[in-house]
Amino acid sequence: MQQHVCKRKSDVCVFSEGRPALISQQDFTETLPTEMSVRIFSELDLRSLCSASLTCKQWNDIIEGSDHLWRSHCLTVLAVCRRDVDGDRQDGLTWKVTLVHNYRKGCVKRRWLKGRYSNIRSADDLPPNSMCPLDVETWGEILEAELER
Repeated sequence: MQQHVCKRKSDVCVFSEGRPALISQQDFTETLPTEMSVRIFSELDLRSLCSASLTCKQWNDIIEGSDHLWRSHCLTVLAVCRRDVDGDRQDGLTWKVTLVHNYRKGCVKRRWLKGRYSNIRSADDLPPNSMCPLDVETWGEILEAELER
């Protein structure tokens, strides 16, 4: 199968069995309504969503402009740092800002609850990024988990 780039930069001519066929390579965000593009982006996991936002200005504008895309990812953090997420939302912060604020706290809490730091003998033995401000309820959960071990 031969391929020839046409003068229109978004199209490619493919010659199959001697006949030219036009294949469009236009960005789906340029042809679909924004709501449909948001629906497609909503299927991405957090890492892929962040990567997609770096792809081009059009994708970034859609992803950054849609609070809905960040909401579901933020709700996974909600189970970890409920008070912090609720507080950020009451302060009027976007779902993305709320996610960024609370993501690290969620990671730290999960590591503590899984026992990653159970054998630490002193504060000097704590690895970097193992501490951050957490609410009293969270530290209570961590203490209970440690006592059960």
